[in-house]
Amino acid sequence: MATSALRTAIPRGFRRPSLLLRPGLLSAQNTSRRHFSDVSPTSIFHLTETEDMLKESVGRFARDVVLPKTREMDENEMMDKSIVEQLFEQGLMGVEIEEEYGGSGMGFGAVVVAIEELARIDPSVSVLVDVHNTLVNTAFRTYGSAALKEKYLPKLATGTVGSFCLSEPASGSDAFALQTKAVKSESGGSYKITGQKMWITNAAESEIFIVFANIAPERRYKGITAFVVEKGMPGFNIAKKEKKLGIRASSTCVLTFDDVEVPAENLLGEEGEGYKYAISLLNEGRIGIAAQMTGLALGAWENAVKYVWNERKQFGQYIGDFQGMQFQIAQARTEIEAARALVFNAVRTKEAGGVRAGEGFVREAAMAKLYASQVAQKVSGSAIEWMGGMGFVREGLAEKYWRDSKIGAIYEGTSNIQLQTIAKLLQKEYKQ
Repeated sequence: MATSALRTAIPRGFRRPSLLLRPGLLSAQNTSRRHFSDVSPTSIFHLTETEDMLKESVGRFARDVVLPKTREMDENEMMDKSIVEQLFEQGLMGVEIEEEYGGSGMGFGAVVVAIEELARIDPSVSVLVDVHNTLVNTAFRTYGSAALKEKYLPKLATGTVGSFCLSEPASGSDAFALQTKAVKSESGGSYKITGQKMWITNAAESEIFIVFANIAPERRYKGITAFVVEKGMPGFNIAKKEKKLGIRASSTCVLTFDDVEVPAENLLGEEGEGYKYAISLLNEGRIGIAAQMTGLALGAWENAVKYVWNERKQFGQYIGDFQGMQFQIAQARTEIEAARALVFNAVRTKEAGGVRAGEGFVREAAMAKLYASQVAQKVSGSAIEWMGGMGFVREGLAEKYWRDSKIGAIYEGTSNIQLQTIAKLLQKEYKQ
């Protein structure tokens, strides 16, 4: 839905049906407003021409290039380097980065479309693109100085993977309890970072890292500051690559910092503002994860129904033709579409600047991520049962979708954190 349509569809003050029956009221109160009849209704899934073209091209890329390597990457627990290279060649690693920096110059909706399409084939590839775009690129575009943008955005758009480094062994959901410290030099020309980060996505492929460290622990979370760290800086080490249940081709690593000296110009934004940046970025990132989960659910559903409607027979007919199976299939697809509606509602709400003063799109993002991750687990689990033995073996993708789905309820804010966020916002609105 176009931004202008969002802003004019429900003007403020028009809540009672009786008001809508007074045709002269709109012009009488505000002659600049358009009449309701001038607004063309559109589906929440309506894509712009650019988004629609991107959806088609990314879907084709995922099927033709990613799919043949998906099982091998999962078994090897490693992202194929040629896939990463082609993601850059396709412009999928700099979707929102401005063209002057070598990016595609598209909008946030385009990022979400790309994430969902990739996840229909391989959620591991999808999350690489997601984190790089919604967290890393957005951090530079939103909070980076002109010098940082000029130095790093061209690299991030054309060939260098980035990571977002917030979580630590003792600070997951309580992210702002982080222990990594940064000490400013007496001259003010640099900072030394010491500490450890954990669960860092894309770390094995990355060369640019946004690292959150505390410059004033006595101020607690108000001392948290963001820095740009490059691979190869003395004292910085990628210590361990985790072996995981799902999204195994996506690297998740432990990082250590032993007096890593970072020049003052690598300060991202302002000192002590890191916690605000993290909150803002993660709200956007959660929409990306929600899209990853809806894409995964779609992929699992499509993979299964093609099998039960075209290949697997029992008692003389395709099992997908049994009413009991059809009801399950219909229910699953309905829930997928409901989750996608939440995702695209969050996308358009963000693009429109939010709907509630002081809240932006926080509620929409939390609801989308919460429900999409629930649906992804449910549908991918059901898909295995529909396919029987063929769903359980590692010959196909059914069991992989199910393994990959579990992470959706954990990273970028657990399901319990999303529920807490939603409840607090609702309480703020309704509690007297």
